[in-house]
Amino acid sequence: MNTLGHLFKITSFGESHGKAIGIIVDGCPSLMEIDAQFIQSKVDKRRPGQSNLTTSREEQDEIEIISGVFEGKSTGAPIAILIKNKDSKPEDYDHLKDVYRPSHADFTYQQKYGIRDHLGGGRSSARVTAGWVAAGAIAQLFLNHYQIDIKAYVKQVYNIALTIPYSDLNLDNIESNSIRCPHPETAQLMEQEIVKAKLEGDSLGGIIACVVKNCPIGIGEPVFDKLNAKIAHAILSINAVKGIQFGEGFGSVNFKGSEINDGFITHNGKVQTITNNSGGIQGGISNGQPIYFETAFKPTASIRKPQQTIDKSGRSIVLETSGRHDPCVLPRAVPIIEAMTALAIADLILLQKTNTL
Repeated sequence: MNTLGHLFKITSFGESHGKAIGIIVDGCPSLMEIDAQFIQSKVDKRRPGQSNLTTSREEQDEIEIISGVFEGKSTGAPIAILIKNKDSKPEDYDHLKDVYRPSHADFTYQQKYGIRDHLGGGRSSARVTAGWVAAGAIAQLFLNHYQIDIKAYVKQVYNIALTIPYSDLNLDNIESNSIRCPHPETAQLMEQEIVKAKLEGDSLGGIIACVVKNCPIGIGEPVFDKLNAKIAHAILSINAVKGIQFGEGFGSVNFKGSEINDGFITHNGKVQTITNNSGGIQGGISNGQPIYFETAFKPTASIRKPQQTIDKSGRSIVLETSGRHDPCVLPRAVPIIEAMTALAIADLILLQKTNTL
């Protein structure tokens, strides 16, 4: 499937070193202000070549809206956005034509389709997520009408972890450093670790946290389209993601029910929970508290260190990957997390409108 969503639907296309990548957004309500500069600002946060912590590939990722918008407003027709590839270097991948890179999609794509684009991974490359971020920006413009605020940040890189709860952090500091960690001291340690891994020809993974504030109560379908399931579906579609947990997540197994249940109270005439161990979602439906989840990313698969693998003929070889790759994907993955979250919530809000008079 290259399409995600029921009513607020996106279709992704393009390859890493093809002529262009892009996205089609269908189901966006008409007469909505489409702020192209806002969309571009979100795509810029994912853009390669931002710092010494990211890939050296120089793509400006300029968006081109080619349909669905007239005089700055959505028309109700599909919105198509094109992003041209201008700094592709296919020659960097000649040595990988017949090689299965460790932990990449080379082998599985070859087995599934009988053919694969070896230039930067082709369709399996995270390059295609630039279009997802553009679509997510449109979803965020829609969510702005509900004052829904989505902020993601880097919580952990390798074994350097931020232990301060999100409620005690100033999330306005996320963009104050190249790591996108709202705690400057921890961000500095993370950067040092990434630079070290880069010099060693290695890579690092980590965790991105996401906080959604002001999500209306009642968003999420009761069974198969639970809010957490929809978000998880979108998030697990992102390259290099290996896990997701909501609220206390796996940590909840360390508590008794009496210790972790979110009791209800009435405060200023509104029902709310005393704690938020559920991460703002109960029974698959938003309860009005901040939605909180964490996403685990594996280390970047492309590294310069020698690795054992095989070629298409089954011959054993030692591979040292060349080309331009991120030593750690997390800083550029922050806007992707925000975008996919916005898309999931926007879709469910439109579904919610079909459930009530």
